Amino acid sequence: MAGPLKVEFQFDFGSPNAYLAEKALPGIERRTGVKFEYVPVLLGGIFKATNNMSPFESLRGIKNKPEYNALETQRFIRRHNITTFRPNSFFPVNTLMLMRGAVAAQSDGMFEPYFRAAYHHMWEEPKKMDDLEVFRNAFISSGIDIDRLIARAQQDEVKKRLIEATNDAVARGAFGSPTFFVGKEMFFGKDQLRDVEESIVEQTSRNDGPTPSTQTGK
Repeated sequence: MAGPLKVEFQFDFGSPNAYLAEKALPGIERRTGVKFEYVPVLLGGIFKATNNMSPFESLRGIKNKPEYNALETQRFIRRHNITTFRPNSFFPVNTLMLMRGAVAAQSDGMFEPYFRAAYHHMWEEPKKMDDLEVFRNAFISSGIDIDRLIARAQQDEVKKRLIEATNDAVARGAFGSPTFFVGKEMFFGKDQLRDVEESIVEQTSRNDGPTPSTQTGK
């Protein structure tokens, strides 16, 4: 019998599309009964490994496409009733500290409050979160024991886990963020969430299908 379906949300705090996509995940969880596993990856490392770049860079100087991307973003925001998002004027932000902090927070049982605070200070009350003093003060204001996490984030074990997760994402086909895995099926981008949900329903029903004895009428 197949085990529970593994569904992953691979994210980097520096991606505004990952922030927006995550807002839709609780609805998918309620409708399907699955729980997404949140996997911190380093988007800069993925870009380097795949020779990719952010839309901020790739769309520079192109006519019409950036405007259409902005239109699609507004449609997504309206569809999911997202009222908290604010563009970060310091974008792009180097997220190495943030992502190592996420791995450390997972290890220390502090992930949920850390995750919410990181997104708050990146995309709700945006700050220059690659400035150590700004970074530290932001998390302190959110009640996070950030000095403990900063210390943990310097440990080789945490650094290694982030590198391994990033390399694993690339090996499985990732080239940006947000990336979703539903079992072995990969989906990229916030606009694929309907397909993500369809795949969850399909694979869950397949895993929960009738036993061989039922199929033979016994």
